[in-house]
Amino acid sequence: MSHKLIDHSDDLRKLRDEGYNIDIHAAHLIVRDVPYVNSRREVCRGILVTSLDTNGDIVNRPSDHTIKFAGDYPCSSEGQEIAGIRQNSDPVRISDKLTTQHSFSSRPPRGHYESYYEKIKTYVAILSGPAALLDPTVTARTYEVAEPETDGSPFEYLDTASARADINMITQKLAVEQIAIVGLGGTGGYVLDLLAKAPVKELHLFDGDKFSSHNAFRAPGAASKDDLHQQSLKVDYFKERYARMHRGIVAHGEDVDASNVEQLRGMACVFLCIDAGPGKKFIVEKLEEFSQFFIDVGMGFYAKNETLGGIVRVTTSAADGRAAARARMSFVGEADANEYDKNIQIADLNALNAVLAVIRWKKMCGFYFDHKHERYSSYTIGGNLLLNEDLHEPD
Repeated sequence: MSHKLIDHSDDLRKLRDEGYNIDIHAAHLIVRDVPYVNSRREVCRGILVTSLDTNGDIVNRPSDHTIKFAGDYPCSSEGQEIAGIRQNSDPVRISDKLTTQHSFSSRPPRGHYESYYEKIKTYVAILSGPAALLDPTVTARTYEVAEPETDGSPFEYLDTASARADINMITQKLAVEQIAIVGLGGTGGYVLDLLAKAPVKELHLFDGDKFSSHNAFRAPGAASKDDLHQQSLKVDYFKERYARMHRGIVAHGEDVDASNVEQLRGMACVFLCIDAGPGKKFIVEKLEEFSQFFIDVGMGFYAKNETLGGIVRVTTSAADGRAAARARMSFVGEADANEYDKNIQIADLNALNAVLAVIRWKKMCGFYFDHKHERYSSYTIGGNLLLNEDLHEPD
């Protein structure tokens, strides 16, 4: 990924060809070996770091004129801090391997930099100018060859959203090995849509049904008539679309039953997005037997005066609260079918159900603040009421 981006960008390639020690790391452009002077009037070398603005593997014009720096605060040749570029001196963890100590701001007269080449050259000149006064031989153009890191990212292109927001380290809390989504009806498709933006290594999809017209009206995105004519399995339909972004999507074109339930063992999380019934009860029992963390989603509707009412619910089952979670789940069979079993599903409520479930998972991962540690949430349509129950004290 690193060399591909550099090769596809005229200004990054020009920096490399001129001898600057550049690389791509954690969706940032890294420039190593930049000379500067510290407060003791010593010539040192630091690292310039700037987030990258890209479209896939094409590098755009920088949207931000600021830059980060790993090293001591740079000074003049007399050892006085270069105050004119100071933005702040707050440490930022770019990754486990790199932390910056300072952020600089040098806005060009036009208000923006036309290229990363211009941006990097400007900041290198500001920092290395004083160093050259003390040692005329020093230069940032070292012609070092930066070996590309092994690209273990599950994404087809860089996560520049996390990089621009300086939340790379927070996002890495979501980099678990495997997650399963059981059921890709309405809510399951939106769960996939959200998880495909997270650095989960593998997303396993389980569903034995075909993708049909009624699915299209409650699924993320917009299916074409050609898509519907193909009558693909849901897992294949969704994999084809989300594999454009996420590499580790594994399609299992079958419902979960006794023959394959063992595949759910060891998942970091299982999202149960299936209708109530004996099949669901069997899966829940096996997940509990596996000591498996899982999240169950569901909706219940009723029609009155030509309007719909009902509840959207999310139940979290973990080792420290199995009984309470089981009491929240529905295992109603076909003989007791209600209006939900008639496929009354609405895209916005499917999406809300998925959002609440994924937020719960992210809280369990430490991505979001979690003050209540709720294991059950419900949203009631008529009163616009979000209720949290089964609160747990943090460990």
